[in-house]
Amino acid sequence: MFSHRWGEGEPCLHDIQGRAIYGIPPSGGVKKLQQFCLTALKRGYLWAWSDTCCIDKTSSAELQEAIGSMFGWYRRSHLTIVYLADVAEGGSLCSSQWFRRGWTLQELLAPDTILFYTRNWSLYKNIESSNHKTNDAILEELTRATGIASRFLAAFTPGVDDARSRLQWASSRRTTRPEDIAYSLFGIFDLHLPILYGESVEFALGRLLGELFPSSHFIVPNIAITAHPAIRAVIHNEPAICVVERTAKAVSLTQ
Repeated sequence: MFSHRWGEGEPCLHDIQGRAIYGIPPSGGVKKLQQFCLTALKRGYLWAWSDTCCIDKTSSAELQEAIGSMFGWYRRSHLTIVYLADVAEGGSLCSSQWFRRGWTLQELLAPDTILFYTRNWSLYKNIESSNHKTNDAILEELTRATGIASRFLAAFTPGVDDARSRLQWASSRRTTRPEDIAYSLFGIFDLHLPILYGESVEFALGRLLGELFPSSHFIVPNIAITAHPAIRAVIHNEPAICVVERTAKAVSLTQ
């Protein structure tokens, strides 16, 4: 499976459906997708999955099902390839914006096996390994980049235990759609809640916090552009203000 920051010209399902992946003009996100497929193929895989083009986003039902299943899909992946487009060869992964996006938190925690690739598609620091989560030096860097202890990075179990610490991991991350800051945490807490795009971030966070702290009465702050003050209020015990899975699509790597 593929984990990356979205950029300009990302291909959707209808851009690649019925076409040989390597026959599509390599521009923008298509070139990145092709490089991901080639990298996976070199490691012995015949099928690969990317969130840009393996979900039919014109179907609201399929999109909601995919978002609700995403943590489990990454959890069961044989390998997750993380592409750090803003890290040059010899650079530090701590500088990457990948660690500041909301959805990439579950893409870091869920997989058992991860490999990090830099801008030119070389392995991070040329560390040849079948799994960067077993490399002590990389785990130390990941802890510095995320504030997450290495024991959770190496072997994470979803659930509501120590919920405030898990909220802390997400408190400095951002999402393009405000309500996604709540949805991106559902899998981490092993919660199965409806994805209701169009609801306010206040309601999305309220539903999440209501599951995590059922004995407390949380009224989420009335904020228009970011949910993070609400998360921080919970972390620091501050008063809040105001009130059968389908088979995933995949890309053939041999076409």
